[in-house]
Amino acid sequence: MAPTRPHDPADRPPANRVMRDLRGDLSPGEFAAQVRRAGREIGELVSCDARYIGRVEAGEIRCPNYAYERVFRHMFPDRSLTDLGFAPRGSVRRKVNAPQARGVATGGPQHRSSDEENDDVHRRTFMAGGPAALVTALGLDRPAYAEPSTPRRVGAEEVGGVEQAVRRIRLLDDRQGADALFETAGRSLRSAYLLLNTGSYSESTERRLQSGAGELAISVGWLAHDSGRLADARSFYAEALATARMADDPALEAHAFCNSAFLARDAGRPREAVRAAQAAQQAAAQVGSDRLLSLLAMREAGGWAVLRERRSCERALLRAQQLFDRGGCDADPEWMSFYGRAEITGLEAQCWSALGDWDRAAEQALLAMDLQEPHFVRNRALYTAELAHDQLGRGDLAAAATSGTQALGLLQEVRSARIRSMLAGTAGRLRRHRDVPEVAAFVERYDIAG
Repeated sequence: MAPTRPHDPADRPPANRVMRDLRGDLSPGEFAAQVRRAGREIGELVSCDARYIGRVEAGEIRCPNYAYERVFRHMFPDRSLTDLGFAPRGSVRRKVNAPQARGVATGGPQHRSSDEENDDVHRRTFMAGGPAALVTALGLDRPAYAEPSTPRRVGAEEVGGVEQAVRRIRLLDDRQGADALFETAGRSLRSAYLLLNTGSYSESTERRLQSGAGELAISVGWLAHDSGRLADARSFYAEALATARMADDPALEAHAFCNSAFLARDAGRPREAVRAAQAAQQAAAQVGSDRLLSLLAMREAGGWAVLRERRSCERALLRAQQLFDRGGCDADPEWMSFYGRAEITGLEAQCWSALGDWDRAAEQALLAMDLQEPHFVRNRALYTAELAHDQLGRGDLAAAATSGTQALGLLQEVRSARIRSMLAGTAGRLRRHRDVPEVAAFVERYDIAG
């Protein structure tokens, strides 16, 4: 075998001096924060970090993907891609295939374009069982299927794919957060409803498919909720509720109302939250799950807390705890696996926070953090952000800043607009107290993180 030449300068791509000059005196991390902020200004969520900036400047990214192109063009509107030091997109694509054979023959390294990298990301997502896998697995990624000439026969395999997509979305949400999943999960949902509306199936398959599609609509609605798309979330929950009513599925109806109550509370409609939670409890009475009724009582308590109806909130909290303490049973819905001692404690913390009882709120938030299993990164970030908010509420500035810094560290692993919004509120209120060292450190890190 011919030896390779790993350090031959001829194998290295040319550095992008233009982008390096545009960065100026900013560090790669500070420039990456500017890129993320510019992306949010035009609705592009790019995961830019110091490593990405380093790869751009080293020439490893010869042409950015379309999202980054739009962000860079927004930042530097008078410059084209080539003016920014990148290669023309067409030339990169033409070189993707032909030189590969030469690279294999010579043993030389192959510098891959961003389009190749994006393709690999999609392939890895599919192999890891991400929500995008459902679209491909069901054969619905071909536009021609949008208007089939004959109904497609739908059986256990397709229904199982829908149900598995729901599980995968929930798992990935715990690990990654909602922002990164919303678009691909939405495609999965459209595929599921396409099967439901144009497929051919038995009566038993129809019931399973309706329930699966409804649960998928709720999952996508939650991703919309957690990523700040509240109007979209409300629409998805309404879709799920309509599906539940058509399928005469009380468990699905209770789930749809449950999430609707949570959304209404976050959207500033607490009376609607209370009504939705109470409607959910009526539907759940047919399910036979004390744990489900416990969660729904917590949703009702959350609405009462925002309304500052302390006695009603306390009654709902007591009922939720009593139902929770009865333990789990076979009737507990699969989606409720998240509802353990840490979750009910975290929800109680939110209630005390809304009521302005900062000491009890901080105590419960800290307990929720201690109870939460380490692999639920998103929830750990949520409880830590809640703790920072509650510590600030009781005037403990240094502790609030320390907790805020911890939450920022956790948000490097997950993407949740809802949690980022909580931290933004805490950072905004802390800015006037930057004479406190912990506060100054937190605010600086928050600004760099973007």
